[in-house]
Amino acid sequence: MEKKDLEKSIVVVATELFLSLGFKSVTMDDIAVEMGISKKTIYNFFENKEQLVKKAVFNLYEAITSGIENIRSQSENPITELFEVKMFLMQQLKGEKASPQYQLQKYYPSIFKELQKKQFDFITITVVKSLQKGVEMGLFRPDMNIDFIARMYFNGMTAIKNVELFPKNIYAPEKLMEHYLDYPLRAIVTEKGKLLLNPFLKTAYA
Repeated sequence: MEKKDLEKSIVVVATELFLSLGFKSVTMDDIAVEMGISKKTIYNFFENKEQLVKKAVFNLYEAITSGIENIRSQSENPITELFEVKMFLMQQLKGEKASPQYQLQKYYPSIFKELQKKQFDFITITVVKSLQKGVEMGLFRPDMNIDFIARMYFNGMTAIKNVELFPKNIYAPEKLMEHYLDYPLRAIVTEKGKLLLNPFLKTAYA
């Protein structure tokens, strides 16, 4: 395997383990065993675990934002877009079992802070564009404060990842996303927008 491909494989495997077991629990030994290589080989690419965590986190971020942009470019309207993005995110993070965002914030606060800044910039800019498009299409209320709604959207996306606020034994992650999209959208859709929204909600709560 070429050096570049090996580095990429290390990041892919590390990302899967981090999502499944948590940033704190996974060691460099665990990654080496999973890949069938020596720990020394991993250290040829990454000086320490924190460097590998950062690479894994931002690789995943780039993959997710790229996927969202692709969905936005092909979606017929902002309501369909939001639900397609939801399905995409659930697919991308299907191995997320150990509250990785919570662990990242606790054990790697500098990486978490940098990630959150990137997420805020991307999400607010993206949501503002979608809301503006929805208003132009007559799907969203023209009197809403678009910047405020975009910031609230980001705040909500962050909050539902907080396992202390939403314990997994009470709130299943996939249902949290359903509820999160439901209530804010009901508040901003027009009658025309409601006609598009209702089929998605019926499917979600079926």
